[in-house]
Amino acid sequence: MNTELTRRIDVAQAQADNAREILRREWLSTNGLGGYGSGTISGTVTRRYHGLLVAALPAPFGRVVMLNHLAEHLRLNENRRVLIGGEESRTAGENGTQEHYVKEFRLEHGLPVWVFEAWGYTIEKRLLLIHGQNTVHITYKLLSGQECAKLELCPSVHFRRYEHDVTEPFAAGYSLMIHERRYELATAGLPYPLRLYVNDDKACFRHEGGQVREIGYQEEADRGYHSRGMLWSPGAFTIDLRPNRPVTLVASTEDWASILAIDPESALAADLARRQRLVDATQPVVQTAPASELVLAADQFIITPAGRIEDAARARAGGDEVRTVIAGYHWFTDWGRDTMISLEGLTLTTGRYHEAAWILRTFAYYIRDGLIPNYFPDGEREGVYHTADATMWFFHALDRYLHATNDRGTLQLLLPKLVDIIEHHLRGTRFGIGVDHGDGLLKQGAEGYQLTWMDAKVDGWVVTPRRGKAVEINALWYNALCLLTEWLRAEQGAEAAAPYEEHAKRARESFNRRFWSEERGYLLDVVDGEHGDDAAIRPNQIFSISLPHPVLDEAHWPAVLEKVRSELLTPVGLRSLSRGHPDYKARYFGDLRARDAAYHQGTVWAWLIGPFVDAWLKVHPDDRGGARHFLDGLIKHLDQGCVGSISEVFDAEEPFTQRACIAQAWSVAEVLRCWAKTAEPAA
Repeated sequence: MNTELTRRIDVAQAQADNAREILRREWLSTNGLGGYGSGTISGTVTRRYHGLLVAALPAPFGRVVMLNHLAEHLRLNENRRVLIGGEESRTAGENGTQEHYVKEFRLEHGLPVWVFEAWGYTIEKRLLLIHGQNTVHITYKLLSGQECAKLELCPSVHFRRYEHDVTEPFAAGYSLMIHERRYELATAGLPYPLRLYVNDDKACFRHEGGQVREIGYQEEADRGYHSRGMLWSPGAFTIDLRPNRPVTLVASTEDWASILAIDPESALAADLARRQRLVDATQPVVQTAPASELVLAADQFIITPAGRIEDAARARAGGDEVRTVIAGYHWFTDWGRDTMISLEGLTLTTGRYHEAAWILRTFAYYIRDGLIPNYFPDGEREGVYHTADATMWFFHALDRYLHATNDRGTLQLLLPKLVDIIEHHLRGTRFGIGVDHGDGLLKQGAEGYQLTWMDAKVDGWVVTPRRGKAVEINALWYNALCLLTEWLRAEQGAEAAAPYEEHAKRARESFNRRFWSEERGYLLDVVDGEHGDDAAIRPNQIFSISLPHPVLDEAHWPAVLEKVRSELLTPVGLRSLSRGHPDYKARYFGDLRARDAAYHQGTVWAWLIGPFVDAWLKVHPDDRGGARHFLDGLIKHLDQGCVGSISEVFDAEEPFTQRACIAQAWSVAEVLRCWAKTAEPAA
């Protein structure tokens, strides 16, 4: 075992230091299909999204919570047992104090492991989601104590779509079928039963007729949602743990042949070997911790979408594969913008070039009216297209891919689609997206829609509409025009490239004339907006420097960079709005409306550290060490939030508490990419 790929958390000490904070540390394990398992490292359930198996099922079902919880009791004698793990993970001691039995949590090669200590026993628990299956292995091993430890494992379920309210049943009634130590839990309306199996002939099952109990979800209460729901349990498994004889509970929605095709020991060995290959395939500068841990975190977002069967069939018929990127766990699906921004860090820094190509070709298939999808709703087959920038990021992602691979075949395949995209933008396309032929800049905006990455909307309220000509949209537009010019010149000659080169020159001239504010010393955020020009200090202006073809005149780079550094930079990313603005919000907290009001109004975004580092190195090309230090707070964060990964956003003020998604693709991707970029050259 590569000890560099082990991250340890002393749960007992952390619990003693701050019992509330330990509930904010979570774990995540994924299966390469979009399914996952997740919970708090202490064992307490706090979210509706928590579960040991959240299966990715074909449309129209999507992700479904199949195995919600597993209560783990250590039986001391016939009349006494103690709860050592599960939804509470603690019990009252004899003196009335709270006793905690989870002593350690660690990630080994990104896989979660717990150590319980109770009544003279030390027990290890490992969890593995089988790659490419909706199957979880939960393995227990006696490390020390008497010759035998007797464990009772009580599974509880509430089959429901993972985003559904905890009070809503997926369907009424559960049934249990038992056949030769194989168990199936089923419910009407869901054609995928939960199959349970223990790989020990001496294990027994006690059928209790279906116990129903209520459970609370504290994080849902904090977020303004219903926070108490019912769980159903068929009974309990009893297993005997002996030294060097691990026992595994298997839970799956797969058929029995697939479930039994590989034993738990072989499955673990195969998965560890797969993970080591992922690290070995990367750039050498990211093959040691903490970057190697981020390589494994990156793997969690790259999936073969289980729900889109037609996509897979169409791709395989053409000798291709379907790949996409989950934008964030727990609740995001695959988003075009997030995928294209993340592609370099997730796939190119990690040497996964074939998958990068598959991702690009997958999204290229879905181009409609010159746009790639904004996102694919969970459990549905078609994308939603209301985005003005995701398609421009598609050009950037392809450029990064070609820079890494020089795959001219993929460029030639996609080039007609790229020309079509630009032509649609020149003519005008959906949602008011199109070029203003008065100045050559790209405008966007439609009533009721949020088209830039600052896309919060609740109850019809678009918080930051930014309609008009947004600064980062036009930086991306210029970059895309320059890239298309380069590609056409190389593939078809100067005559084919000339019109787009002229559009690029005009856009650049207008950009510098319209967006640069000499009086303020920075770039406007929006020009020709609904209420005129918007001079809010936001991070969007950094893209005028950071992209491969910077649209901003170089003379203004230092001023813009310094404005962003002084007003927006934090240890965990960039604020989305400066403190002095009247709409500034220091905390991202509360119900949905309160959170969305703060989402892009001060809240810190981790992924923005990437373009900031890019801009910094353009202005200070010899300061790799200084640029690396901008990542320090996010590397420290690997012990917080989702252990081993990076959160979506943070509060705008100290202590910069992590918020929203516990693991976000572009956060991980940009930190990993910048770690590689800021490495000192080999001597």
